[in-house]
Amino acid sequence: MLAIVGGSGLTQLASLDVTRREVVRTPYGEPSGALTFGRICEQDVVFMARHGYGHTIPPHLVNYRANMWALKHVGAEGVISVASVGGIRPDFGPGTLLVPDQILDYTWGRESTYFDGGDRPVRHVDFTHPYDEKLRKRLLAAGKAVGEALFDGGTYATTQGPRLETAAEIDRFERDGADVVGMTGMPEASLARELDLPYAAINVVANFGAGRASSEHGISFDSIELVLQESMTRVRVLLNGLCGRK
Repeated sequence: MLAIVGGSGLTQLASLDVTRREVVRTPYGEPSGALTFGRICEQDVVFMARHGYGHTIPPHLVNYRANMWALKHVGAEGVISVASVGGIRPDFGPGTLLVPDQILDYTWGRESTYFDGGDRPVRHVDFTHPYDEKLRKRLLAAGKAVGEALFDGGTYATTQGPRLETAAEIDRFERDGADVVGMTGMPEASLARELDLPYAAINVVANFGAGRASSEHGISFDSIELVLQESMTRVRVLLNGLCGRK
């Protein structure tokens, strides 16, 4: 079974043939919401809205530990994260879809591990390559199958949120090697790794980062909404292609 975690702009999957919904209790508190089970093509799928189905949970308050634990608990064999981002690279303009391969973490204060002391021994996980390469290749192959141009690779900078970044911060992230910026990539990816849960992402560029191109003097939220409406339609087509490919 494949898990899909939807972020801003993707709070439901219209193509999902829903079979049931389940509220999962976890040792780490409440997940973002009930899990929705169903099928897309021949693929069993479980869907979760990262920010809640009413988009009421800000990035820094998402219970990432509960979310990943719940997906593992119900039998997910891999996780696809869908997340909107700001573009830092000049060729990563609004509407670009990419499958990132690296992460920078600028978050703080989030519950970021399952091994935080007590009676459990500490486990150090290898995080050299934070995204699962097999899942990344499946996404890229699905893009080719449905005629969707996906950029292969990119470094995702995770910020604390919920505010957007300053122009100076975007300059710093670029110097650090980031290509896009978002607020939810960590600790979600590392928690999945601790659970031995393969994890990959689709990043949807909703706007240029602060101070760049059309965002030079400020970021238009009306423009972001329009970009996400169009781009998430393409993401749904991509996910249909992915779930039709074993």
